[in-house]
Amino acid sequence: MGRGRAKAKQTKVARDLKYFSPDTDYSALERELHGSTPSIEPDRRSEPDEDEGDEYGKWVSGER
Repeated sequence: MGRGRAKAKQTKVARDLKYFSPDTDYSALERELHGSTPSIEPDRRSEPDEDEGDEYGKWVSGER
């Protein structure tokens, strides 16, 4: 016994969540979809480090 109130409360909360429709910010959605301002900048290097080049050369030649 005692399950009736709990179930009624859960049903009410579920119904409120199902039919809840907050105001939508369409301009923010448009900015996000079009990607006008990237949120993460890629890490770009102008040239590889010299150590990386040496390691690759050693690896290719089999010297490791």
